[in-house]
Amino acid sequence: MAAKRQMGFRCRLVVVLLLLLGSIAAIIAVAVIQDTWRFQEYNTEYGIVIDSGSSRSTVYLYEWPGEKKNETGVVKEVLHCRVAGNGISDMGVDPVKDAASWKGFKACMVNVTENIPPEKHNKTPLFLGATAGMRLLQMEDEKRSNEVLANLRKYLGSLPFMFQNASIISGQEEGLYGWITVNYLMGNFLETVGSMDLGGASTQIAFAVQEDLRGDDYLQVRLYGYPYNVYTHSFLCYGKNEMDKRIQDKQSQNRTYVYNPCYAEGYNTTTKASVIYNSQCTQKPEDYNPDQDIVMVGDPDADKCVRIVRSLFDFKNCSSASCSFNGVEQPPVTGDFMVTCHAKKGHDRHSAVEKFCQTHWTLTKEKHWVSERHLKTYCYTGHYVLTLLANGYKFDTDTWKNIAFQRQVKDTSVGWSLGYMLSMSNMIPSEARDVTPMASSVFAGLIFLFSALTILPRCDTERNQTDS
Repeated sequence: MAAKRQMGFRCRLVVVLLLLLGSIAAIIAVAVIQDTWRFQEYNTEYGIVIDSGSSRSTVYLYEWPGEKKNETGVVKEVLHCRVAGNGISDMGVDPVKDAASWKGFKACMVNVTENIPPEKHNKTPLFLGATAGMRLLQMEDEKRSNEVLANLRKYLGSLPFMFQNASIISGQEEGLYGWITVNYLMGNFLETVGSMDLGGASTQIAFAVQEDLRGDDYLQVRLYGYPYNVYTHSFLCYGKNEMDKRIQDKQSQNRTYVYNPCYAEGYNTTTKASVIYNSQCTQKPEDYNPDQDIVMVGDPDADKCVRIVRSLFDFKNCSSASCSFNGVEQPPVTGDFMVTCHAKKGHDRHSAVEKFCQTHWTLTKEKHWVSERHLKTYCYTGHYVLTLLANGYKFDTDTWKNIAFQRQVKDTSVGWSLGYMLSMSNMIPSEARDVTPMASSVFAGLIFLFSALTILPRCDTERNQTDS
């Protein structure tokens, strides 16, 4: 009888041990599953950037998942809306034009608001960055510049978004953010692409350098986990619109009737003096009369036009190992570049422009029909772009083929605003909640159950040992 009880005890002991080991294994398995299968569910984040350039403002809406890659949000453009009216640097002068601009702002902001879920409105950051047009106005009339920004801050602050700031960004920042945009869209963070922006009032160049160069034009950037040393410089008054004024100033020289070698034959236009001299980029004549009419008659001469354009650059003075122009240090350009502008690169970078400038164009729909807008700007713009790239930034025969002229990549506008949003996304907190395969109550219940199963067999074993 004692032997049977001993054998029964041993059998129960084996069962208890198996239950004990099974319960412990179950507890470990539940805990591992709960932790391993845990994931974070992120809400979509939104951001608004208003790019207020010299000639117009554009509102960009971006979105990205709250999850970040190496602390940078994966940002994409949802929409962009061009604000009707002039640039904000023209505000505070003509009430009628101001009303049109405000109407344009409100229409765009309504469009943006409708594309953001209502529950995300007060969590969506809103930034306005003003560029070269406002940099010039700040130099010319700081009081009006401050008033324009104050009015914009008041309006933007009244919107249902998380308004951050409306400010004038530096040319260096504009160049850097443009470089970030280009490389983000191209997916290049190992071998980067340089960027150039040919804007209305300024032009920027930015590209990464391998050397450990230092100076005011070199910025250290870390993006997607990679460090970069980026050269970036901005040239105020060298944008397309300001160069147009400077070229007209160069030709008029206090004259009221001018033969313009940069205009096509048959193209004539009358311009108020104020249009040419309403900028810090041109110096007003001694007998300046803003209402004076200046008649310009097309007298095409490609050689004369290019000489006028080149006279606005200083290619001689340089106190560094290498310079772009106007004595500004610049390391040699290398690698691929993307240029943001309306220009196109032909196979032969000089002959196409010269041919256009020498052709007898008309405003009728005949053999050589071309729009009036291009008749006014194409010839000098072509020489300006070629002079800037070849003589200014020093692109030669070998490096010229690495230039691409684009305004969009992957249906997203190329410009500084996306790069700005990418940088700002580092500082925007992500909304996230832990999602586990089991609810907390179920997880706790299973832990309690299996813990009980490890205790009960031990109690039964001790009772049997006592009975024995």
